[in-house]
Amino acid sequence: MVRYAATEIAPAKSARARGAYLRVSFKNTRETAQAINGWKLQRAVTFLENVKEKVEAVPMRRYAGSTGRTAQGKQFGVSKARWPKKSAEFLLGLLKNAESNADAKGLDTSNLVVKHIQVNQAPKQRRRTYRAHGRINPYMSNPCHIELILTEAEETVAKGESTASSVAHLSSRQRGQRVHRALTEA
Repeated sequence: MVRYAATEIAPAKSARARGAYLRVSFKNTRETAQAINGWKLQRAVTFLENVKEKVEAVPMRRYAGSTGRTAQGKQFGVSKARWPKKSAEFLLGLLKNAESNADAKGLDTSNLVVKHIQVNQAPKQRRRTYRAHGRINPYMSNPCHIELILTEAEETVAKGESTASSVAHLSSRQRGQRVHRALTEA
């Protein structure tokens, strides 16, 4: 069995998917994966489909050199953003795979959250390009490995009213002043 980076996530309540040596840009895929990390599955799928249609953009935070600016990055608080179509397609495929794995395990697919997603660099693939004056330069591709884990979201419980919050925390000096005031008024 393949080892995942996140070991503390219980396998019984999670579904996993991974892809190795995927021929898609490492940098774009890393940024796209970080954009959907922690999101609900349905939201992540619609976001990636919107990226393919250029309705929403992926924020470029770490690998943002020479990236153009777009107004669609404002929802993430950045100005640099792109629409990496191929990365979105690969991540969509992995999300669908993980959703199928969750369904096979009997998990509630409408309540899944992207708990862990990680993109690592794979070995570069070499080609060559021919240049002027008989020279040859490398023409490398930068593939990547992707792993993700979906878990069922814990139910959020509304915070109840506590009686301790209504009582003010007083110092001994303030308590003494209140006691003294109560005795003098009585």
